[in-house]
Amino acid sequence: MFVASQSTNTIIKRTADMIVLAFFFLLRPGEYTCSPSDTQPFDLKSVQLFLGDIRLDLLTATDAQLSCATFASLTFELQKNGVTGEVIGLACSGDQLLCPVKSLVRIVTNLRLANAGPNTPLSSVADNNRWKNITPTMISTTIKQAVTFLGPSLGFQAKDVSARCLRAAGANALLNARVDPNIISLIGRWRSDEMLRYLTCQNRELMKDYARNMLTSGTYALIPNQLVPMN
Repeated sequence: MFVASQSTNTIIKRTADMIVLAFFFLLRPGEYTCSPSDTQPFDLKSVQLFLGDIRLDLLTATDAQLSCATFASLTFELQKNGVTGEVIGLACSGDQLLCPVKSLVRIVTNLRLANAGPNTPLSSVADNNRWKNITPTMISTTIKQAVTFLGPSLGFQAKDVSARCLRAAGANALLNARVDPNIISLIGRWRSDEMLRYLTCQNRELMKDYARNMLTSGTYALIPNQLVPMN
């Protein structure tokens, strides 16, 4: 994300922002990229930005006002497993770059600058007066390059990642933060135990205390199961 922020290439910047959205909102590729899919990508009218309790008008608010947004939401319409009219929102992460609110602000600002209509997908980019689309391949390529650059200390390789991994990565981040799995299911719109196959306990911070807890909790006394004779 830092590399993208230093780039003058609009496509690179928007690709990074879509990766951020996919991670924080637990999105499927078809929900945040332009691709043949059984779902529909979010568009400009799906976005709401708030400054405190005040909803900002995406048409009339200034860029400065949008940049101060503290909360953002996406409204589901034709997305897979999404209930029509359902809204999922997130507050700022505290980071200027890795933040769902800041990424949506940057996307909205770019679309407004190009006079985009309300039905314009968030994955559309106005670049040098031409419309281009962020695709799953572009997302996958960017993630693979990042993994290659960061090296084997990550615990996985470039061949192991793709655009689909961001949904699982976001879910695992919530799991590692000790978020209730029911809440994770709600955010990710999982309607069954399918979520469990996305989660992994292959994380040192998540697992570090369990062996000790199992040992200390193994010392206990059972409640007697002796029937008392009745007179």
